Amino acid sequence: MKNPADYILLYLKGMAMGAADVIPGVSGGTVAFISGIYDELLSSIKAVDGEAFKLLIRFRFADFWKKINGNFLVTLFAGIITSLLSLAKLMTHLLHTQPILIWSFFFGLILVSAPLVMREIKQWNASSILSFVAGVGVAYYITVVTPTESPNNLFFIFLSGTLAICAMILPGISGAFILLLIGKYQFMITALIEFNLTIVSIFVLGCFVGIISFSRLLSWVLKHYHSLAIAILAGFMIGSLNKVWPWREIKEYATNSKGEQISVFDQSILPGQYFEVTGKDPLLLQAILMMALGVFIVILIERIATRLKLKH
Repeated sequence: MKNPADYILLYLKGMAMGAADVIPGVSGGTVAFISGIYDELLSSIKAVDGEAFKLLIRFRFADFWKKINGNFLVTLFAGIITSLLSLAKLMTHLLHTQPILIWSFFFGLILVSAPLVMREIKQWNASSILSFVAGVGVAYYITVVTPTESPNNLFFIFLSGTLAICAMILPGISGAFILLLIGKYQFMITALIEFNLTIVSIFVLGCFVGIISFSRLLSWVLKHYHSLAIAILAGFMIGSLNKVWPWREIKEYATNSKGEQISVFDQSILPGQYFEVTGKDPLLLQAILMMALGVFIVILIERIATRLKLKH
């Protein structure tokens, strides 16, 4: 039985995970590992199985709660949700007021995360190289063909949740990164701020189904095809950099339900072209500094994780 201080600390760890998951390139799973709760988190998630549901159906609530480590999960997810709600408004504000600097920061985070993930590849051979190249190609293709505004129907929101939550058990990949890749990052941040219960509920349902359905599959793939899986993930990260490139030219607009003009399709351009197209300062020096800050943060987190791993 944990004492109140343990639960307060667990809640704070959940807040740290939530903060990481708001930022593309920083994984909540990495924070869980650093804070020493990764194994317990995975085992608790895996405990939500058929046997657990049988206990629930039979109204054996105490046994169900004990089996899934309910106190741990509720406290941790309460911290995660608190952080998501707290930071969502800040991220939306920054994305609207300082888009170049924020996207530069994200670019730096993802750019340095990919080679760190690649270090987990135990053996480079033809298969892993092909997997990496395939990951780069597929992710880049998605960033080119996926519109800035992807579908907002409930099925796609549900699917977004199932994909994003799987990032929790993937090394180096964050839920925010997945949402960015499929064009749902800003949409879900806005839904959180506006307390759109329908959208948030469907997304959470997708998260629940995703983590229960896919956690075992992903764990199995990582166990049996570790190098290939990691190579694909690293390739995905490199290929997705086009999605977070700070300087973009909007090619097509549309009007949303609020009567606001929004970007439907855009493309990456060079900073010099950005000035020619928009007449705005590309903020090149500031952007480079923000990229460097992103690189520094990821390296710092990785160093802390490495030291803690060595101690164990």
